[in-house]
Amino acid sequence: MIAYAITDSSTLDFTHLKRDLKRFSNKASMIVYRDKRTADYATKAKEFLCHAQGFDTVLLHSDYHLAKELHAQGVHLKSTQFSDIKKAKDLGLFVVVSTHTFDEAQKAQDLGADMLTFSPIFNTPNKGEALGVEVLETLVKSLTIPVLALGGILDESQIRACEKAGAKGFASIRYFA
Repeated sequence: MIAYAITDSSTLDFTHLKRDLKRFSNKASMIVYRDKRTADYATKAKEFLCHAQGFDTVLLHSDYHLAKELHAQGVHLKSTQFSDIKKAKDLGLFVVVSTHTFDEAQKAQDLGADMLTFSPIFNTPNKGEALGVEVLETLVKSLTIPVLALGGILDESQIRACEKAGAKGFASIRYFA
C-alpha cells in the first residue's frame, strides 16, 4: 500500500530538514513538498529535493514547470489545475491530482493523470463533510488509475479501512507528523 506524505509548514522544518525527512521516510514511500506559506518555494523546493532520500517517489506541489526544472519525479496538482495535467505529462512528469467528487476523479483519469487523491474520507478540520469509506470504495471500482484516500487519516485502523475499500494507498499530513 502506498503511504504518501504531504508536507506543510507544521510538519516540515527546514532548520531540521534532514531529521524531518528521515521521520517521513520511516513511514512514507512517497512524498510531496507542499508549503502554501513560504515566499521562496523554489529555493526551498531545491533544498528539499537534494535531501529527500529513501522515497520511491518525490513530488513538488502545483508548479509543474519548477518540478521539471528541478528534476522532481512529478507534480501534485490541485483540483483547480485540470488543464495542467497534459502540460505536466508532456514534460515527462508523474502526475497526481487532488479530487473531491466523482466527476473530478473521472476527469483526472480521462485527462491522463497517473494517480489521484480523493478527499476527505474522514473528518478533517476545515475540509467539509467526510465522504466515508463506502464512497471511496464505489469510486475506486469506477476508475482504472490508482486512488489514494486522503483526509483525516490518523491511525492504522483508518488505513486498513481504506485498503479494504480498494484504495491503492493513503495520503496524509498529520499521520506522518
